[in-house]
Amino acid sequence: MSPKPSLRKKIEDLSGQKVAACFLCEKCTNGCPVTFAMDVVPHRLMRMLQLGLLDEAIRSDTIWVCASCETCSTRCPNDIDIARVMDTLRQLSRREGIEVTQKNASIFHSAFLASLRRHGRVHEPEMAVEYMLKSGGLNGLRKQAGTGMAMFKRGKIKLLPPRVRAGRQVKDIFNKVKK
Repeated sequence: MSPKPSLRKKIEDLSGQKVAACFLCEKCTNGCPVTFAMDVVPHRLMRMLQLGLLDEAIRSDTIWVCASCETCSTRCPNDIDIARVMDTLRQLSRREGIEVTQKNASIFHSAFLASLRRHGRVHEPEMAVEYMLKSGGLNGLRKQAGTGMAMFKRGKIKLLPPRVRAGRQVKDIFNKVKK
């Protein structure tokens, strides 16, 4: 574990966030609703990045546990979008082919992005079906079917994805990232 400051710069360039601006006030960690499941809490992950410990950061379960709720980003006194940094780390982890130790987190991430790519926003029923089939097979899907039907009957979920005005632009963004 040897610090490499040039790797901090890499994360800053990829995420568009000034990781170096974090002064470890812990507001991100104190506001995060999922720290109980993290192996490295957000402010410590930011410190790892400041030290250039990128390999350790992208192998952390924390990046997959992060709910991307943006509470950390909202609370940050230095306006660092920590949720964006976490997303950047997830992308790097996938690009490097690092095996995710958090059960099914990578499958969920893939289903989420696939739905976003197809529709310009997430279509929850489709994403849930894709996730269930890939993570639990038909048994997983059967277990959740009752909940899904109850939500549908109450009007909580729609069978068809909503129309998105900027759908083409979202697809263009995915195509640019792919290159």
